[in-house]
Amino acid sequence: MLSDTLSNELQRYAIGPRIKALRLRKKLGLVQLAGHTGLSPAMLSKIERGQMFPTLPTLLRIAMVFGVGLDHFFKADKEEPLIAIVRKHERLKLPSPPGEKHPAFFFESLDYPASDRRMEAFYAEFPTDSPPSEPHRHGNAEFLYVLTGRLIIDVDGREATLDAGDAVYFDSSVPHSYRRDGEEISTALVVTS
Repeated sequence: MLSDTLSNELQRYAIGPRIKALRLRKKLGLVQLAGHTGLSPAMLSKIERGQMFPTLPTLLRIAMVFGVGLDHFFKADKEEPLIAIVRKHERLKLPSPPGEKHPAFFFESLDYPASDRRMEAFYAEFPTDSPPSEPHRHGNAEFLYVLTGRLIIDVDGREATLDAGDAVYFDSSVPHSYRRDGEEISTALVVTS
């Protein structure tokens, strides 16, 4: 079963209505489409009504019948200014690294609905029992603003201590890591490009 957040995000793509529009444009009934795809008419009906989300292989079978690529189901119908709102209750809190009993930090994406992002923004939380993060590298730039607590950041062997209200911009293509300092939880806003 999908969470409300995942279900809402999938609904945003309107895959079912896009399939129905393709089917009606080709003047096909559900039974005819079922014959071409090997899927049941009942399943196709549920997909078209948004009661079920197709897997990628299922969606590919449907796309092949209509001669479209998978991107047809995920691109915007018309060009509009990009606005992506992320409500606090919709964010997913993920550990880094995944699966660790005591992760170095937890992060929440602040811009996941935006397609073709030129940057990525995260809310990061460094719990009191968190170990230092492993050195890692990505992209070409990172900006970090400490909201609460104290963080020590190591960028290619150079350490800096950041208190609440402090910010740092650095080249994230070199190894860097973070560790919480002090007795309280540290939180930060992180933007990468």
